[in-house]
Amino acid sequence: MPAFDLRQSANLPADPLPIVSIGLGGIVEAAHYPAYQIAGFEVVGGFDIDRQRAAMMAENFGIPRVYDSLASAIENAPAEAVFDIAVPGSAIADILLALPRGRAALIQKPMGEDLSQAREILRICRERELVAAVNFQLRFAPFIIAARDMIERGHIGELYDMEVRVQVSTPWHLWPFVFSLPRVEIVYHSIHYIDLVRSFCGEPLGVYAKTLNHPSASDLQGGARSTIIMDYGENPRVNIGVNHSHIYGAEKQQSFIKFEGSKGAIQIRAGVNMNYPAGVPDRFEYCLLEAGVDPTWQTLDIAGSWFPEAFIGTMASLMQYASGERQDLPTSVEDAVLTMATVEAAYESSAQGGTPLPTV
Repeated sequence: MPAFDLRQSANLPADPLPIVSIGLGGIVEAAHYPAYQIAGFEVVGGFDIDRQRAAMMAENFGIPRVYDSLASAIENAPAEAVFDIAVPGSAIADILLALPRGRAALIQKPMGEDLSQAREILRICRERELVAAVNFQLRFAPFIIAARDMIERGHIGELYDMEVRVQVSTPWHLWPFVFSLPRVEIVYHSIHYIDLVRSFCGEPLGVYAKTLNHPSASDLQGGARSTIIMDYGENPRVNIGVNHSHIYGAEKQQSFIKFEGSKGAIQIRAGVNMNYPAGVPDRFEYCLLEAGVDPTWQTLDIAGSWFPEAFIGTMASLMQYASGERQDLPTSVEDAVLTMATVEAAYESSAQGGTPLPTV
């Protein structure tokens, strides 16, 4: 590999803003707060409708103040604070309506549970002039930052192919709220990969998709398997294949993101999906083509992972934008609604079904 150092981490704000949490569930415990501790971000208070959980989180992470209500959290938040909203998609709009005009908010994905809710969230953010972003944090995983740097420098040439393959056994019981939802797999999981593809390839021409349940997860009606093709014309070919019901042991589990180009390829194992929540180690491999030399794959050491380090980038970019340090907001609601539109297209394609066979 050429002698160069790839970027692997997000840029941090010069003066981090204080954080007030609304919702203190599992994702905050597993990723938000560990990420903020790594980055040196200060959480000054938090609120959750489950007071026992709020007390537990305050004790475990040293949150100085737990609020008794949403209204109290908003009223007592420092004027410059970022609201870190981590609630189910259907609850986001009401919280945004309660925020003071012009405040900054990071919204845990998805941006609502369908495009209608996403449009309402966008309308509220515009009307109330909120500085709002959605926590599509996979864009900021260290292995993705490195891959993007490598691709932008031209080391794998023109991008011909992008593929995501996830074949794992997912413990859905860790998220009890999903069992009552009509949509789960794409809008709560594969949405990460759809958003990631958009960040590399832009808006697709269209989407072909099929999402369906699995007999081994009969109480989950919102889908446990999905196949999604994002149409970019001749190049790149983009395919997302996800099966959360691989119940046949760890040996054949897979979780990778692959980029193939005219001059080389990158394949990343995203280990957090495997044996969740313990995970397995990530792996960053690459192959650069050289005339007259057999292709060989090499491994690059990457510091950090999707959980929790990726969660630094979404919050950091929002802080920088809110304080004027940067002029762009990568996962703004204006951009995130296009990911939600792509998700909606996938569900519509799935509902329409495939093309019937012609009469022979």
